[in-house]
Amino acid sequence: MLAWLLAGLLLAEFLRLIGPLPVSHAHAFAVPAMLVCGFVVLSAWWACRRYPLVSTPPLKVLSGQIGVALQASAVWAVGSLLWELVLVRLGDSVVMRADILRNFGVLFLIGIPLYLLSAVVHYLVLAFEAAHEAERRVLESQVSTREAEVRALRAQLNPHFLFNSLNSINSLVGSDPEGARRMCEGLGDFLRRTLALAARDSVALSEELALVERYLAIEKVRFGERLGIERRVDESALGCRVPPLLLQPLVENAIKHGVSGRLEGGVVRIEARREGARLGIVVENPVDEDAPARAGAGVGLENVRRRLEAFGAEEARLDAVREPGVFRVLLTLPARDSETEGSRG
Repeated sequence: MLAWLLAGLLLAEFLRLIGPLPVSHAHAFAVPAMLVCGFVVLSAWWACRRYPLVSTPPLKVLSGQIGVALQASAVWAVGSLLWELVLVRLGDSVVMRADILRNFGVLFLIGIPLYLLSAVVHYLVLAFEAAHEAERRVLESQVSTREAEVRALRAQLNPHFLFNSLNSINSLVGSDPEGARRMCEGLGDFLRRTLALAARDSVALSEELALVERYLAIEKVRFGERLGIERRVDESALGCRVPPLLLQPLVENAIKHGVSGRLEGGVVRIEARREGARLGIVVENPVDEDAPARAGAGVGLENVRRRLEAFGAEEARLDAVREPGVFRVLLTLPARDSETEGSRG
């Protein structure tokens, strides 16, 4: 409104330059006329949507906008003419008929470029809105894709573990029926808790470690004294949020590819430490020196790697290192606790 008010003052001075109009009449006529013009040119909002640049031939856009510009300018000029006649009738000043007609022609000619300028601005606004909408759709698509990937990874995890566990139970049925029974009970409890945690986006590290404890109880029935567990977990790390079912595949890999391949078994070491804004988790197991290095990362490690990408993008990472007699997996995640998650929500 301030811009159109300023334009009205400029128009008043322009009309005085091209004709002998009194100052009071020029301002009383031009300022309200330009304020009305500010609303008239808003009709470009409908015209720009009637002739979108993307799907309309350029010639049709040009002819259509010029036609609307002529109509809008004519409406504005006629309205301004009526207003000037009202001013003359009220005795504002003595104005000749030639001056009135000249002012009508000037406003009609000025109204056309003003409308076309408004159309250009509206096209720019529409282009910005279209780009913003496209960006929003891309973001929604990325979120949907990530959610679908996480659901697929969760669905992949349970059958993978269940397959290995059933093989373990099958191996115990003949030699240790009681152990097989305890393993079935532990498996049922583990799967119930797995379903509860898998439905959530993130869990506290303490909950994830409790789930790993139940898994280790199942494997302890199978391996007995051959399986040793060493835990070093800082109290400050227990409240950090991690993706559900993150550690179990790593511990499963440590047992399957480390402990089970050694006659004497071995110790699986789990370590978690919080250092400022970072959470570090280590899962380490012994390996047979004579066993060849495995090609690729395996299903479990690849699953965990992809889930970390979904959880923290470049902030989270997984590094697998094989050293003499030891295979070590290092997880690095942003240290998000329950209070941080709540403040983000």
